[in-house]
Amino acid sequence: MKTANDSGNLLWEPSREIQEKSNIMKFMSWLDETRGLKYEEYNQLWEWSVKDVKGFWSAIWDYYKIMAKTEYEEVLSEGKMPDVEWFTGSTINYAEHIFRNETPEKAAIIYESEIRPQQELSWAELKQNTAAIAGYLRSKGVKPGDRVVSYSPNIHETVTAFLACASIGAVWSSCAPEFGIQSVIDRFKQIEPKVMFASDGYQYGGKKYDRLELVGRIQAELPTLEETIIIPNLQDQPELTGLKDSVLWNQVITENCKIPLTFEAVPFNHPLWILYSSGTTGKPKGIVQSQGGILLEHLKFLGLQMDLQSEDRFFWYTTTGWMMWNIVVGSLLTGATVLLYDGNPSYPNDETLWRFAESTKMTMMGTSASFIVANMKSNLKPREFNLSHLRSMGSTGSPLPESGFEWVYQEVKKDIWLYSTTGGTDICSGFLGGSLLMPVYSGELQARSLGVAVTSFNDAGEEVVDEIGELVVTKPIPSMPIYFWNDVTGERYKNSYFDVFPNIWRHGDFIKITSRGSGIMYGRSDATINRGGIRMGTSEIYSALESIPEVHDSLIVDIPINNEQSYMPLFIVLREGNPFSVELKMHINKTIRQNCSPRHVPNEIFSVKELPKTLNGKKIEVPIKKILMGIPINQAVNLDSLLNPQSLQYFIEFQKLIESI
Repeated sequence: MKTANDSGNLLWEPSREIQEKSNIMKFMSWLDETRGLKYEEYNQLWEWSVKDVKGFWSAIWDYYKIMAKTEYEEVLSEGKMPDVEWFTGSTINYAEHIFRNETPEKAAIIYESEIRPQQELSWAELKQNTAAIAGYLRSKGVKPGDRVVSYSPNIHETVTAFLACASIGAVWSSCAPEFGIQSVIDRFKQIEPKVMFASDGYQYGGKKYDRLELVGRIQAELPTLEETIIIPNLQDQPELTGLKDSVLWNQVITENCKIPLTFEAVPFNHPLWILYSSGTTGKPKGIVQSQGGILLEHLKFLGLQMDLQSEDRFFWYTTTGWMMWNIVVGSLLTGATVLLYDGNPSYPNDETLWRFAESTKMTMMGTSASFIVANMKSNLKPREFNLSHLRSMGSTGSPLPESGFEWVYQEVKKDIWLYSTTGGTDICSGFLGGSLLMPVYSGELQARSLGVAVTSFNDAGEEVVDEIGELVVTKPIPSMPIYFWNDVTGERYKNSYFDVFPNIWRHGDFIKITSRGSGIMYGRSDATINRGGIRMGTSEIYSALESIPEVHDSLIVDIPINNEQSYMPLFIVLREGNPFSVELKMHINKTIRQNCSPRHVPNEIFSVKELPKTLNGKKIEVPIKKILMGIPINQAVNLDSLLNPQSLQYFIEFQKLIESI
């Protein structure tokens, strides 16, 4: 199956005027003037950026005038991935680069939610609030390297809390409040936080969700936690009875309002935040990325690939549990105004985000393929709104089908720049994305990102063009993880990306790199389930199901049906003597919804006698997915590796059912 047509239609080309005004053209002119490097088109620039890795990233350092308290000794240490270090010897601070762009009275953040009317937070207010929170954290003994976690929605207070944390050199980590309690504990407990920010609740789809009781339960599971700062969101004055060592956000801001904002200079490779893998092979892995690596990568990705400029108003629909939230915060590095929306993008109807775009004079709109497809199905016509300020749209989370590309140009704006991106939590950026020097073809990602040596490998480890293969990165980039949390030997890190092709990053996506340098995505090649931009490992779903006594074992896969939808069946093995009832199905769905996410509730549930397992007793997922996608069994799985190969027959028969969907 494929998710994009091999020969997309040409939908848009940047005018010469647009190109001349772009950040990337200014960068190319600067390279010519200062380095004597002259390039006529994007692919030439990309080739240089991945061949001369040190030269490219030192150019990014100089072009963006990185403020280092201590200068670097070398750009990149000797060695092979992942055993390398960037800009050794230098000391910097990520948050300091955010606030060097401040224009006191200008809006830094414009925010709205289902329960908050649209309001603005100026740069002066953002700075003052950040200083107050940072001062309070310091007074509580928070120092560089300490972990600070957040269980809060996509509101301005969460952005402020992160910036305060970064200014100190503490390490940030976030879960969205819709995450089930066990998912939060599995993430936070392993990193031993000292302080937690948490909202009293949130509203989604018109329904309010009080979270104070869950906050108390999370506190009880985190023995290292010394302080919790409660952000009023559902109520003006949340009741803190029952919560230990807790204080209200407003009190902290008021009592520390006169503290100046200072920045702790930390080594380039000092941790900035901990993001999490989806938990496919166990508890979610804590992915640690550096202050300096994220600083350089986001300056490049947001500035040169997305062309974000100081007068822009940048929006990407996200939650605080997705790496796109970190990208949104990073957009402040450019001096742009951040637009935040918290709530259901389709509540009370599909016009919500378009009305938000109109009222905020949004210039750059980021969303997901699923949102665009939903708009298509509801016959929405965004062009009927005043979108005169909107100059670009981005899409990520899953491949955007050709029909989605064409709908944007038909129903949003004919002269808009639409770019699709692919990347991941693992690098908190994009492998491929947009370029204002390249045309837009339906179903295709415009270009490989500068400084990212991404290509496609066949099973033999050979680079292929115009063929589907594994997405790999052959040279290091600064925002790759510096390590996984508690992975002392580095084995877990290496096994996650470098176990197939030695010293080469294998990401787990199928991709085709075209002869013109664009890319076409074909979905995940591993067992991670990505629904609506929310990635979750199957192990998290299995963990939730372990609480149901009737369920002995389970297996879930997500099967692409066409460009716009997928089919996710759950197969369960019941404990002996338990009936397969409607009530049990309802209980299973409720458990997954509460402990994992509503988007990972299966389409259907089936009872099977046994699940295929390897000789050492591990159930197989990727081979089952391949079988259900119609791949011949001899290509999908090695029968000799199975403990019970006869169990495959059920899934061979089941594949015929999928074909009829």
